[in-house]
Amino acid sequence: MAKQEELLWGHPKGLYILFFTELWERFSYYGMRAILILYLTAKTTDSNAGLGWNSVSALQLYGWYTMMVYVMSVPGGLLADRLLGQKKTVMLGGFLLVIGHFVLAFDEIWAFYTGIVLIVLGVGALKPNISTMVGGLYNKGDAKRDTAFTIFYIGINIGAFAAPIIVGYLGEVINWHYGFGLAGIGMAIGQIVYIWGQKYLTEVGNFVPVKTAIGTNKKVGLTAIEKDRMIVLILSFIIVIVFWGAYEQAGGLMNLYARDKIDRVFFGFTIPTSFLQSLHAFYVILIGLPVAYLWTQWRKKGKESSSLFKMGIGTIITGLGFLLLARAAIETTVSLDGKASIYWLFGAYLLHVIGELSISPVALSFITKLAPVKYASLMMGAYFMVSGLGNKLAGALGEAAQSAGEYTIFMGIFIFCALFGLVLIVFVKKLKKLTHGADDVKTIPIVEAE
Repeated sequence: MAKQEELLWGHPKGLYILFFTELWERFSYYGMRAILILYLTAKTTDSNAGLGWNSVSALQLYGWYTMMVYVMSVPGGLLADRLLGQKKTVMLGGFLLVIGHFVLAFDEIWAFYTGIVLIVLGVGALKPNISTMVGGLYNKGDAKRDTAFTIFYIGINIGAFAAPIIVGYLGEVINWHYGFGLAGIGMAIGQIVYIWGQKYLTEVGNFVPVKTAIGTNKKVGLTAIEKDRMIVLILSFIIVIVFWGAYEQAGGLMNLYARDKIDRVFFGFTIPTSFLQSLHAFYVILIGLPVAYLWTQWRKKGKESSSLFKMGIGTIITGLGFLLLARAAIETTVSLDGKASIYWLFGAYLLHVIGELSISPVALSFITKLAPVKYASLMMGAYFMVSGLGNKLAGALGEAAQSAGEYTIFMGIFIFCALFGLVLIVFVKKLKKLTHGADDVKTIPIVEAE
């Protein structure tokens, strides 16, 4: 962990370097996400022409793109664990992202596909390794670790909040390619912050050679305890797939739903569709620390507060958000203009974020607690890979809604999330035993002066 003089507000200064780097990386990613499907479906005859794809084709590409940016986290994690270390791999990913976004700024079809590929590779290299570095700043059992990931997560969402508004406006209203280019400028700022802050990251993210048995070239295998913990991690990935499959409706199905079936007039102002992509992030910034505080107080009262329990509760709450959306779908069938109130969307996004704060930062912290050191980046990469599978599932559900209808999909997601979360809570004590105390917070005794 960082030395005392390297602390700022109780946390290592390196946390804030990673915070700002990830903030701008997420600015670039969510800026891209906010306008991608709108650009794909915009008519070629419009003044701000898009590619003119139909909704099904656009949702298919959206699903593949959002899946692959995370699936590539596995080779990104392996690259760090086996060759470069986390710190250098993050640097490489940042440069690929900057180049990719600037290529997208060109109004050419070759530039579109080339930029997409570079962004996929860049996120794959950066995303798992920067998250692993956050965990590396803290000792085992440090109660500040979970709070640190919440702070880091707020940084993610500052970028995610600003991007749909700034990039969304520039792209949707003025020119799509200006929006793609602005996302690249954001990533360039993040890269500059990361390079400048290397002096605060000297003890974290360095390459760690794989241990071998003394006198041989044979790699040291996992212990029985490490194997148990890996089993729990793999099981937790199922939770991640379910959550992101539901949550990531925001960029696809819910994006189109907001454009076509939500009355977006709010106090006399028509909210651009892309602006609504910032709602999730706004809520995270607003309630991120209060939710973390509530979980801390819950733990101090001696109540069940394991990571798996939090994830179960979060899954149920996320599902409740879709119950509100199902109610909105009913309203569209009875309203005169075929549209539902925007307040249903506001409420659904709020519940999604409460669920998110009990799952996503908790899962990131959970991985750094349980993963063996030699597989740290690989397991974080695996987490983002299954997040990508969740994104692909989200795209598939969005496609299904085009024929089955939004109400059927929203109610289906609600029922599944509620049941899945309840099952997880029932089995949480048995799963906790397999962690062998890695998820426990260690109390540091206070020694009074004599």
